[in-house]
Formats: sequence, C-alpha cells, structure tokens
Amino acid sequence: MAGREGTGEDQRLSAVERAAVKARAAEVRAEARRARREGKAAADTADVLAKIASMPDGDRELAGRAHRVVADAAPHLTPKLYYGQPGWAGADGKVVCFFRSGQQDKLRYCTVGFSPQAVLDEATGLWPTSYALTQDATEEAWAQLAALVARAAPAPDGTDAAS
Repeated sequence: MAGREGTGEDQRLSAVERAAVKARAAEVRAEARRARREGKAAADTADVLAKIASMPDGDRELAGRAHRVVADAAPHLTPKLYYGQPGWAGADGKVVCFFRSGQQDKLRYCTVGFSPQAVLDEATGLWPTSYALTQDATEEAWAQLAALVARAAPAPDGTDAAS
C-alpha cells in the first residue's frame, strides 16, 4: 500500500491518518465536555427554579422576580445554588450575586447579596455587599437592583446587557 509506513503487513496508519484520528478524538472529547457542561448548567438552573418554587409565598415571588432581573441585566450569569439559596455565577462557576429567603431565615426582609467576585468596588474603599428586599419593593428598587447586577457582573465581551 503506497503512502503507508511500516513493514510487513503495512497495517499502521500514515502520519496524515494518525493526525486525523487524533483530531477526531479531540473533537469527541470536546463534545463530551460541552455536553457535560450544558447538562450541568441545565441541572443547576432546574435546582434554582425548584428552590424558588419551594419558598414561602411572598419570598417566592420576590425570588422569581430577582431571577428575571438577573437574567435580563446579566444574561451571561448562570443560575446555581449558593449555600442552598438561588445564586448566579460567572463563566468561572463562582457566584457573583445571590438571593436569600427572608421567611426561611426568620427575617422581615429577603436579602440580595454580592460575593467578592462582584465588581462593585468604590474608590472610597467602602461599598455595600447586601441589600434588604421587601414585598413593598418599588419599580425603582427593581431598576436599582438591575443596575447593581449589571455593574457587578460586566459581560465578558464588554457589551452592556442593559442596552
């Protein structure tokens, strides 16, 4: 067989064939990793939605709205449970912001918080990392939350999700 290396029965692959086999194996591994990531992301989203659904009335509605606000303000963040509560993580898998049920914590308000991954630093060296959220939250409060989330988690490609 012309173009084949080796001796005897010449059943070895040529250099071009070996390169093609290695490339295909790399493609298969990449597809498997992608499928695992996508499956994990879908499972994480389902876990967060199930957690929100299991919250007491009032907190469930606030958590659902917070989930929608985060999805609109920073669509590149992915839902992920954070200490058993809804959170939203960046591409590195680290949670940037989270929601805590007030009723489950026996508080009169829910909490929306930001982890050290959030880009909220102020030049003064002082900035809040959590906010109280009540059933009385106004549209202005939700707009403030959207602005905070957008600021805390800028899109990796530099685009502004709010535009």
